[in-house]
Amino acid sequence: MTGTATAQPATRPAGKLTSTGQRPGRRVRSYWRFYLALSPFYILFAVFGLYPVASTIVLAFQRWDGLTPRRFNGIDNFRFLVQDPTFWLSLKNTVVLFLMSTVPTLVLAILLAVMLQSAVRFTNVYRIAYFIPNVTSLVAMAIFFSSIFSTNFGLVNAALRSLGFQNQDWLGEPWGIKIAITTMIVWQWVGYNTLIYLAGLQAIPKDQYEAAKVDGAGPVRTFFSITLPQLRPVVLFTVIMSTIGGLQTFTEPQVMVGNSGGTGQSGMTVVLFFYRAAFLDNDYGYAAAIALSIFVLVLLFTAINWRIFRGRGEDR
Repeated sequence: MTGTATAQPATRPAGKLTSTGQRPGRRVRSYWRFYLALSPFYILFAVFGLYPVASTIVLAFQRWDGLTPRRFNGIDNFRFLVQDPTFWLSLKNTVVLFLMSTVPTLVLAILLAVMLQSAVRFTNVYRIAYFIPNVTSLVAMAIFFSSIFSTNFGLVNAALRSLGFQNQDWLGEPWGIKIAITTMIVWQWVGYNTLIYLAGLQAIPKDQYEAAKVDGAGPVRTFFSITLPQLRPVVLFTVIMSTIGGLQTFTEPQVMVGNSGGTGQSGMTVVLFFYRAAFLDNDYGYAAAIALSIFVLVLLFTAINWRIFRGRGEDR
């Protein structure tokens, strides 16, 4: 037995000091200026974002007309929603309008971006012209397109008459209403997406196009082999944003065909149905249930699009 003793390494008590030698509470207090600078955002988010969401979830399980006291009714609002044929009609109209508007918008935007990328003169003028529809008043555009698709004095019917066709009651027929609404949505958003794609095109290295030209690849082959694969992240972004916006279509049908959705309620979207339940029927509990269904619908379609486009990119 020896007289030597092994010295034990000194250990810092857990939770006493941080790696910088400061106590956790003191370190947090040292950054109070930064927390104070960020506090307006969190306060505004809590008041105008978090509280309305929580209130909507609670209201979806209640019955309230805006005046009398609220009454808890469980899942009756959701039960009635599932059995409401108008809800399913509005859901069908929303999906149809979403598909009719999103696909042409993104296809035209990519083609215009490619042509704008190859333009030599007046590029900035084209960019401004493409972006003007996106910053124009949506209500004013809806009134303008209502005049364009007017039965007797619309420009569309004037063009048809010049070609020997008869007038069409665009805003009085189910598919005419959908075509009019879709045309307006495409006109509004094609320029915005064009500029997004143009920014993505400018990030593609030029040497890839030069190598493809040396190998004898034509414009079509270059587009599908180089341009489109390189734009996949940008396409994913535009698809998701178009999905979120397209499934919340409201102003276009509301201004063009009214709160009823037009003939056969063919312009009745889910958001317009929500607006009618809340502000015309004063059934705020049922409207809250519709709002939650819109959230689930947007979340579902966004996840599907993410899986399709992101999945293809990972597989490659």
